[in-house]
Amino acid sequence: MKKISVLLILVLLAGFSQPCNAGIFNAQKAKIEKYKIEKSTISEIQALFGEQTKQANKHSLVGLQSMYSKDFVNSDGFNYDTYMKMVEETWETYPDISYQTEIKNIDYTDNYASVEVVEKAFSSPSEIIGNFKAVGEMYSESKCVYHLEKHGTIWLIASEQILKETSSLRYGDARYLNIALDAPLQTGAGKNYTVTLKADIKKGYSAIASISKENIVYPQTKSEDVFRRVSNDNVLERVFVSNKNNVNEYAFASVALTHAEDVDESHVRVYMSGLAFVMTRINVVPENKYVDMKSSDKGGI
Repeated sequence: MKKISVLLILVLLAGFSQPCNAGIFNAQKAKIEKYKIEKSTISEIQALFGEQTKQANKHSLVGLQSMYSKDFVNSDGFNYDTYMKMVEETWETYPDISYQTEIKNIDYTDNYASVEVVEKAFSSPSEIIGNFKAVGEMYSESKCVYHLEKHGTIWLIASEQILKETSSLRYGDARYLNIALDAPLQTGAGKNYTVTLKADIKKGYSAIASISKENIVYPQTKSEDVFRRVSNDNVLERVFVSNKNNVNEYAFASVALTHAEDVDESHVRVYMSGLAFVMTRINVVPENKYVDMKSSDKGGI
């Protein structure tokens, strides 16, 4: 069957004129060359993010800097110097932090590319709480789009757009607590939005919690926590008004678990058995002050 198939193909090819043959082969050659270029470009971009993760896990600031454009800016308005300073401070705060990066999609032209990724970070920080040394668990996950530019023969990261970001830090019994912080991924400037904390408090425990929000600025400000007892339905809510300062926001929740033990018939000892901090990002769309509805109504169609 193979010999017959080959013979038929040869007969068919012989039936075309020479110029037509040349056109077919040239078109096929162009497709092959295009495929080679596409494959090479994707491999280059994949290698860039592999190296980014490698340098981040080594906590090598110099290595990480080599992959970013000096004109870099992210969606929070932080430039190259501020961004690298924040990375360095993160490594100082979490000396054992490690990263994972998963590429979801790559779009590119000759000199520009957009790469959608999911990034995860892990750490086990230790803190002195009261008279005890507590080991915690930190977990962070973000979905973002990196925008690349080609400089000569190499790709550099030119900007970063963070679409979604959540983080949690837990100590003690709170490591096993099911906590969810619900907030809008995006809202308009000066708009009301609700942040809802759901904590699955087990029998024998009680909890106090606070919900706050902060603008994403540098240095980071700290809002005052107002703790309230978590109700029997294990839900706590708070309404905020988004800022009009053209910056994004973080919604925070702090949860303190308490546990009671009988000392004797007339005494009960209450102690804190766990702490949890959870955070989620809210991207704030700035108000567009250059929309004139009255003028547009006059134009008509």
